[in-house]
This record gives sequence, C-alpha cells and structure tokens, in this order.
Amino acid sequence: MKVGILGSGDVGRALGKGFVNRQHEVKIASRTPNSDKLKTWVNQVGRHASTGTFADSAAFGDIIVLATNGSAVEAAIDLAKPENFNGKLVIDVTNQLDFSKGPPPGMLYTPTDSLGQRVQRRLPSAKIVKCFNTVPNSQMVDPKFKDVEMMICGNEGWLEAFVPLWARVGMSLNTWDHVFKVVR
Repeated sequence: MKVGILGSGDVGRALGKGFVNRQHEVKIASRTPNSDKLKTWVNQVGRHASTGTFADSAAFGDIIVLATNGSAVEAAIDLAKPENFNGKLVIDVTNQLDFSKGPPPGMLYTPTDSLGQRVQRRLPSAKIVKCFNTVPNSQMVDPKFKDVEMMICGNEGWLEAFVPLWARVGMSLNTWDHVFKVVR
C-alpha cells in the first residue's frame, strides 16, 4: 500500500517508519521536503521512504495521514489539493490544542465544532477516521502498553475532547508516555 503523510514532525515520522517497517511505501510531506532532517529520516527508514510536497504526498497515497499541527491542517489540505483525497481513507492524527494563552492548552474551536468535523467538511469525498490522538508518538507503533484499545472515531468528533485532558495529565506527570483505558 502507498501511504501519504502530511506533516514531517515527530508524529509523521514515527508513523511513517511504522508503515515502512510493515512493507508499505511512504511519501512524507513537508514545506521543506529536501531538508537535512528528512534526508536523514529517509536514509534511516529505507528505500520505501520518500519525501515530497503536500500535493505530491496526497496524490501518492492510497491512504493519507494528516499529521500536522492542528492549527495548520486546513492550510495543509489546501496545499495538498482536496481533489487528491477523493475516495481515500484519511487518518486524522491532528489535535485541536490551543496554546495561545499558554499552558494548559484549550481547544481551538468551540464545543459545537471540532477539527475533525472541519476536515470532513473540507474533504467531503474522503473517509475520515480520527485516531492516535490520546497516545504519545512513541506508542503509536509497537506500543509497550498492553490490553489498551485504540480510541478512534468517524464523524462524531468527540475524541478531540479527550486531548486537552491527555495533555494536562502529561504536563502534571512531566511525561507524555501515558494512555487512557476505558474499563467497565
């Protein structure tokens, strides 16, 4: 399978490495696709990894991963050309965290809107799944936590409300290596 990843930060690179390790081809997008950081990543990850622009990566992927900063995802979609998403599965890893007033973070949008819903409105012909929002990038591939189900959502958007709580717990514990588990 071909995976296009929009965003070359820690999350995008971690997921990209995980896909390549499972024999998928990955094209990771950045505003600076020829940066030393990404050249190093490609050399470390191997021959199934490449870099490109946002439009290159979106056109390349059978699946597209949105791994940008939450406040930048709509601009990234525009750069990637919305028509490149038509009919594709889009894994939305973005968080709508607002640090503009300092920590702890709030949410970018009101409780009646969400970043996931905004992405779906921008990409009406794509299949959006929100995932990986309440785990650190170190646990997104081959997690050490056992018996923890990954929380995902489709068109409801409720998962995003957990993210500020997850961030506050991380700030209180001074670690980002934690997850939530739902028990009955």
